Amino acid sequence: MQADHTTIDPAEVAKFEAMAAEWWDLNGKFKPLHMLNPCRLDYITSQIAGEFDRDLNAETPFAGLRLLDIGCGGGLLAEPMARLGADVVGADAAAGNIPVAQVHAEQSGLAIDYRHTTAEALAAHGEQFDVVLNMEVVEHVASPIDYLTACRALLKPGGLHICSTINRNPKSYMMAIIGAEHVMRWLPKGTHEWSKFITPDELFKLLRDAGLEPVDRKGFVFNPVAWSWRLSERDLSVNYVTASLKPA
Repeated sequence: MQADHTTIDPAEVAKFEAMAAEWWDLNGKFKPLHMLNPCRLDYITSQIAGEFDRDLNAETPFAGLRLLDIGCGGGLLAEPMARLGADVVGADAAAGNIPVAQVHAEQSGLAIDYRHTTAEALAAHGEQFDVVLNMEVVEHVASPIDYLTACRALLKPGGLHICSTINRNPKSYMMAIIGAEHVMRWLPKGTHEWSKFITPDELFKLLRDAGLEPVDRKGFVFNPVAWSWRLSERDLSVNYVTASLKPA
């Protein structure tokens, strides 16, 4: 892959640049991610612990693991991964996100290597990680297959790739766009494009075509009564997450 090749969509980056300062506002534009984060972390930590035989009751169970959070935003996932002992690199194509993440990490006493860069650039420089977190990013890139191929290149043999996105169907249009952007106004209008959403079967095929081996997928399901998220074995109708491995 050429060093100057990128799957970045400038229009998508601009959307998140405009919201950068609000990353850590629990009631701001990223409120949906703050609500979803405990559920995401449950899945991520259990997958890492299972794959690398780590005890989540230990003080720093992910010590010795190098982890990349691609599309790190303000650090909502990078910070808990660092607290669990991982050596974390947070990368984002939106330059405005990086100083926000850096300041918050410093205030939290965490050492995280935040960089304004892309998956393709990191791969071109030969960076290697035990774990790549790729959460809610693939639906915003110009070429999902090229992007996922870069993510695979960033993994060590036997490495773990965790990728979440949004399904493409009438329900996801109503929930993720009409509901979240127009009714609840959790996100600015136009944050998502329904045509860029990816079905679970399409994502599994993309992962395989990129050279990864999908091993798991689960849904993130919102309960409007309890006002909380949960993992589901069966309901992948809107938000969902996958785990895949780079062959050893």
